[in-house]
Amino acid sequence: MKLCTIDDGTRDGRLCVASRDGARLAAASGIAKTLQAALDDWDRCLPLLHALAELLDAGTADAGTADAIPVHTVRFRSPLPRAYGWIDGSAYINHIVLVRKARGAEPPETLETDPLVYQGGSDTFLGPKDEIPLPNPAWGCDFESEVAVITGDVPLGVTPAEATPHIRLLLIVNDVSLRNLIPAELAKGFGFFVSKPSSAFAPFAVTPDELGGHWRDGRVHLPLRTWLNGELFGDPDAGAEMHFSFPQLIAHCATSRALSAGTIIGSGTVSNRDRARGSSCLAERRMIEIIDGGAATTPFLQHGDRVRIAMALPEQDPSGDGIFGVIEQVVVPAKRGAP
Repeated sequence: MKLCTIDDGTRDGRLCVASRDGARLAAASGIAKTLQAALDDWDRCLPLLHALAELLDAGTADAGTADAIPVHTVRFRSPLPRAYGWIDGSAYINHIVLVRKARGAEPPETLETDPLVYQGGSDTFLGPKDEIPLPNPAWGCDFESEVAVITGDVPLGVTPAEATPHIRLLLIVNDVSLRNLIPAELAKGFGFFVSKPSSAFAPFAVTPDELGGHWRDGRVHLPLRTWLNGELFGDPDAGAEMHFSFPQLIAHCATSRALSAGTIIGSGTVSNRDRARGSSCLAERRMIEIIDGGAATTPFLQHGDRVRIAMALPEQDPSGDGIFGVIEQVVVPAKRGAP
């Protein structure tokens, strides 16, 4: 089942079910007005949403559910336009090693035993086609293509095995970073903030069963593709080298606190050791250029640059919108006072 949020003029949008091919929508207002409302009452809402999805795919949904509305006539918001929590991990060791080298830092001694996570801003997420506002290109704007999960309520102290049933939905994300601001900010010893602006999510959040056998071991075993200005930048596999699984990340995050329904947990930038798979961020490519040639030649994002991120099942067109829909963003000068 695919869920999405469309812009209806309200702050949190309207929850819709999408057809399996992603071409048509059915408003779920009679079940839950928003995705957060559905997550808060998941046991009641899930079977009703599934039933609506089946009617939509069969072409028999009630006309009042707006199933005849094609997706190109609506504006998608992030599935959760704002969330109770956005916790981003860094589960790919190859990415950690390369990016730490890029800023002259050593990986932690606990690299393979203790997950890296930070809590990002969750009050303003960008929609899948919203522009990336960049006040100053000198800040080193970078995309980071990731997989993420949305949880239900997670009790304090869960184990990874206990965490698995609390995964409600899967999605993909562009976790925008301002690389040139990160070193000085981390040097203060108090974590990220201004170097991590709003992230963007693809339109569809899907239940794990939609991925079939590609969802296993708490990982998504599919390539995550990123294009920069129309050229394929990378297509690393999201599963094989994800060192910490999503249940492990959830259990780590719940070590000392419970997590609320609607918490989003990211995988961190998808990364493979095989250079032929490319990269999911500019920082990795720049570090490889430094290793190979002594200097980075790939610039960070500039105004006018276009980023596209998607993940397709094997039977889908790898250059198409895939199972989650597509993130397509252009970098623009930021307007002071813009939301």
